[in-house]
Amino acid sequence: MEAGHGSSHEFHRKIQMAGVLVAIGIVFGDIGTSPLYTLNAIFHAGEVVSPVKALGVLSCVIWTLTLQTTLKYVLITLQADNKGEGGIFSLYALIRRYFGKWLIVLAVIGGSFMVADGIITPPMSVASAIEGLQKFYPGLNTVPIVIAIIIMLFVIQQFGTHQIGKFFGPVMVLWFSFIGVMGAMALSHDFSVLRAINPMYAYNLLVHYPQGFWLLGGIFLCTTGAEALYSDMGHCGRNNIRVGWFYIKIMLILSYAGQTAWLLQAGKANNLSPFFNIIPEAIYVPSVILASLATVIASQALISGCFTLGSEAIRLGLWPRHKVVFPSNIKGQLYVPFFNWMLMAACIGAVLYFRESRNMEVAFGLSVTITMLVTTFLITGYMVVRRRPMPLIILTAALFLTVEISFLIANIQKLAEGGWIMLVAGGILITTMLIWYRGKETQQKLIRFAHLPEGSLDKLVSLSHDNAVPMYATSLIYLTSSARPDMVEQKVLNSIMNIPVKRADLYWFLHVHITDEPYTMTYEVTTLSANDVYHVTMHLGFRVEPRVDLFFRKIAEELVAGGEVAVEKVPGMQYSSTGIGNYKFVITNSFLSYDNDLPLLKNVYTRLYYLLKSIGIREDEAYGLDSSNVLFEKYPLVFNPADQVTLRRIHHGHNSDTCH
Repeated sequence: MEAGHGSSHEFHRKIQMAGVLVAIGIVFGDIGTSPLYTLNAIFHAGEVVSPVKALGVLSCVIWTLTLQTTLKYVLITLQADNKGEGGIFSLYALIRRYFGKWLIVLAVIGGSFMVADGIITPPMSVASAIEGLQKFYPGLNTVPIVIAIIIMLFVIQQFGTHQIGKFFGPVMVLWFSFIGVMGAMALSHDFSVLRAINPMYAYNLLVHYPQGFWLLGGIFLCTTGAEALYSDMGHCGRNNIRVGWFYIKIMLILSYAGQTAWLLQAGKANNLSPFFNIIPEAIYVPSVILASLATVIASQALISGCFTLGSEAIRLGLWPRHKVVFPSNIKGQLYVPFFNWMLMAACIGAVLYFRESRNMEVAFGLSVTITMLVTTFLITGYMVVRRRPMPLIILTAALFLTVEISFLIANIQKLAEGGWIMLVAGGILITTMLIWYRGKETQQKLIRFAHLPEGSLDKLVSLSHDNAVPMYATSLIYLTSSARPDMVEQKVLNSIMNIPVKRADLYWFLHVHITDEPYTMTYEVTTLSANDVYHVTMHLGFRVEPRVDLFFRKIAEELVAGGEVAVEKVPGMQYSSTGIGNYKFVITNSFLSYDNDLPLLKNVYTRLYYLLKSIGIREDEAYGLDSSNVLFEKYPLVFNPADQVTLRRIHHGHNSDTCH
């Protein structure tokens, strides 16, 4: 087995128009639909527009896009690719060996709030576009329309987006060009608003304008898609994203400047978003349709990002195993059914609770701010690891922390109005990940390993040749967590040797190693006893579908064909279609023994760990094993034996004795 993809360095270095088009279609959707609602969240219906506020807000938007999006993400964070992949968990995987275990907590917090953002972004984006219809239908109930679009969006995920994905790029190029042209047309009535490029307007708003600092909670909405630039790097390539961004940024600034010019000219905000107010009547309905398409595409990009995060969390041992499907041959595309339906239910709940985009704005932004803060800490760690000059590291960290802590403080005011929902969602995800991580870690510590050379190997060889014991299978394959060929779990040996004894011609100890590279497909074989016992390690990339049953057959057939394994010609062997005879994968699972005597806290999180285990998929599904070739065995796991038990024996007609 060999890796099927070229160098990630080459992928990120080259710039192609097709790659830029894909980047515009996939990466920028979230940040590209923010002009629909950002200024609408800051200027409320009936409010008299103050030039100080309007120009200050525009200045803040321009400098937020410059500092947060351009400097932090496009120029700095995109440098930190993990074998071609981006995202908060990839960044954590890059630096985890250089820091202590506490780093996992940071990664869990960042990843959890990124997924929490996926609950509010699709409803928010779609609702803000559909509400444009209220210009013609003021009393229109948009909730059923938004829910219908969201259901459609999640249902199509299972079929893969490679077909409709071809339209993402052209539609988003049309969208960005459209918002830029509409902005420029509105701006032509008052070019003076471009004065806001001067950061003093932002400074005056935040320092001198009454309650100006708290407006940052709304201003932050302009950069909420910045984290997606990094998460989706593996789909598009670093330099394609960078080239696309400078076009996107110009179009965004033109749109915000045009909306600001309209606000100053109108003198008063109304019920409609400033975005829809600058659109001419003649093209209004097509613009609502285009905006709806753009928000669906933006939501699609975020959903794909959540699938990537979920897959990486499973790989890092932070989440129970779930089925991961690769619905197309497009680089990096995957689908996780559990996360798909969980997100859909949560999005529908958000629509039913908030009902309008204006209400959703209060919950929007808080979760992303926390994720961005975590990214700043992790990227600072990455710069330390890469030995960047210390003054540069301190200056960079101080700049981004100042900006993001300011946004976080301003967003905290949203807690009482609905922001608490995002904190609860993020908190549930954090708790789940940490319980799973701790439970898995504790379980690993209890596994006892046996050294095969110390007598156990001789027993296996002897059993393999003992014709007095009935043959169980030609090959028995045990999945083992041991990467060392000379060691195997004691429970595996118990499974073979305990009554009924499992005799096989060949014993295989198979270790599946998920690598930090995305598309690795290699294997190693160690012969422990020729034609009796073998240890195989499969190295599979984290983006490779683990079809272990198929891979094992290929490996075994290669070894037989190469003369390294001579399968004994048992009766009927000549009819075998596999060339290796019949084989069984044996999977041993633990259950919490009743013999445990656990302290309250450990008892709670251990039981929660096993409860979480029940919502994940079984190992045969996770590893792509044919269920007809799998044997499941259970063994009790004892964390803390309940030894101090006293029983009194009663003798009829005699004195009673006590047994310990």
